[in-house]
This record gives sequence, C-alpha cells and structure tokens, in this order.
Amino acid sequence: MLEMGKTKPETLVLLPGLDGTEVFFRPLLESLPEWVRPHVVSFPPTGATEYADLLAIVREAVSEIPSFYVLGSSFAGPLALMLAEAEPEKVRGVILATTFVRPPRRIYVRMRFTSVAPTIWLIRTCRRIPVWFSRGPTNQLRRDTAEIWKRVAARIVAARIRSLLNVDARELLKRCQAPVLCIAGSNDGVVPWRNVEEIVRVRPSVSVRRIKGRHFAIYTNPTATMEAIIAFIKTKRKDE
Repeated sequence: MLEMGKTKPETLVLLPGLDGTEVFFRPLLESLPEWVRPHVVSFPPTGATEYADLLAIVREAVSEIPSFYVLGSSFAGPLALMLAEAEPEKVRGVILATTFVRPPRRIYVRMRFTSVAPTIWLIRTCRRIPVWFSRGPTNQLRRDTAEIWKRVAARIVAARIRSLLNVDARELLKRCQAPVLCIAGSNDGVVPWRNVEEIVRVRPSVSVRRIKGRHFAIYTNPTATMEAIIAFIKTKRKDE
C-alpha cells in the first residue's frame, strides 16, 4: 500500500464533451494538485464524429502513457468505457462526469431528425442571447462559450449528437475491469439523475458523487470535482 505522504504522480486523461475541446476543463485543470498530471485529448474539429473513430484517436493519443485514470465528460462517458475495454492494462479507473450509458432522454431519440447543423446553430444562438445580456464581456463563461463556437462548427456538434443517440454502453460498464466513479450535477437538466440510477443498476459497485451545479458542473464547480477525483484515486491506492 502506498504511503499517502509520498504521493506518486498519476496521469488523468480527460475526454471532452460535444465541443471536443479543452475549454470547459480549464478550471478543473487549474484545481488539480501537482501530483495529478492531466492529459486532455481534444477531438478534431472536422472529420471523425463516430465513437469508433474517436476511440482510435484517443488510443493513439495515450499510446505512450503506461497507466492512467480516464475521465469522460458528458458525450465522452461511453468513450471512456470503450477506452477502458480497449486498454484494460492501462486504465486504472474510470470517471464518468455528468454523463450516461444510453441516450440521456427519450425525447432526444424521438427528435433525432432535428440533429442537423441549422438546428444546432439556432439553439446556440438562442442560448447566446441570455448569456450575452446577463453577463459582461469579461465574464469567463461568456468568453469560453464564444471561443468554443468559433472553434467547433454546428455540423460537427450535430453529427456527435447523432452518434450519442445510437450509443448503448451498458455492457461496457458491466464488463469494465477498473473501478468506476460517477460525478453528477445536482440540477442537471441535460442528463437527469435517472441516468445515474441506471449506471448504478448496471454496476452497483459504482461510486457516486453529487456536486452542486447543472450540466456543466465540472466547469462551474471545479473544486468539488477535483475533491471527488482525488478521493477516488486515493481509495484506489489504499486498495493496492
């Protein structure tokens, strides 16, 4: 068992949500202790949008890392489980953050036909109006959201939405050889609490940490997210 006073470095691979960028990870990256080495795998702004294609990109990105914990945020939760199955000797633990193993709402599947670029553009615009009026030009959320919209095209987001509407990672979760932590926002309207309940039904051993916040709780509440991750890693170490 590792003596906690002598902290061995650990690598944390972070897989982003639909935007595929590191932007919404930045507050968490600043909160992590020095002994946790983050490695964000960004998704290409063009091209691959299917989970299988993204898995190949992620595996290539971690090919030189001998062992690591992996965090899958939202869209990337199933991808983290796919990586754990593909690299069982490397993945020491899986962290599912505000995510799901099947499409998070039935209505999303029924409205599959709306997952096209013009619809995503309209949704982005409608969301942008209250953010812009309620927050000053120096507000970090406003700036980060604007950066993402500039970097990631609506058609790419739409294609990733269509991919998640077909996903079913329940068997991957059940077979996962690594311990699993689920971090959920206390008021997540995008991925409701019943998704956490399904994760626990599929795999009762999953640890659950509920933190204050909505769907982007790991962005708006990075300290609580960091504490949950550190506690998970330390528990794994004590068991070794």
